[in-house]
Amino acid sequence: MNSEHILILGVGNLLFTDEGFGIHVIEKLQERFDFADNVSVVEGGVLGLSLLGVISEADRLIVVDAIRNQGKPGALYRLEGKEIPERIRAKNSLHQVDLLETLTLCQALDKVPETVILGVEPENIETLGIELTPTIQTKVDPMIDRVLAELEKVGGTYRKISDRT
Repeated sequence: MNSEHILILGVGNLLFTDEGFGIHVIEKLQERFDFADNVSVVEGGVLGLSLLGVISEADRLIVVDAIRNQGKPGALYRLEGKEIPERIRAKNSLHQVDLLETLTLCQALDKVPETVILGVEPENIETLGIELTPTIQTKVDPMIDRVLAELEKVGGTYRKISDRT
């Protein structure tokens, strides 16, 4: 059994359409799967620095978010290592800047988790609304598949929750 603590963290703002993508993915993961004891699945919202405690406890971090990368809406991204600060420094959103600052503070604590960010190119993050745009809604299940594949790659386990009737 893997004793590393793996954190799957969804970030974003549910009030601005596609900006809430990471939260929508986390909600579906929590509905559909049970995870091993060493795996935490957390809705981080826009908490930024408030997440320092939970992030610094993780050995591995998988972040799910909407990422503006001048791509086609719905494009899926995987960032790791040096790619993370380069993309986030573009100040795609305040919570992403907070996430970068939080990871930097983890360095001060000498507890930086191995981090991968899985993202989608949003179609609309300016309009108030709690529903994803249709384009981005179709990317929730493919992103769940990517999150689970990433989890398996780092030794995490899960099981599908059987249909409850």
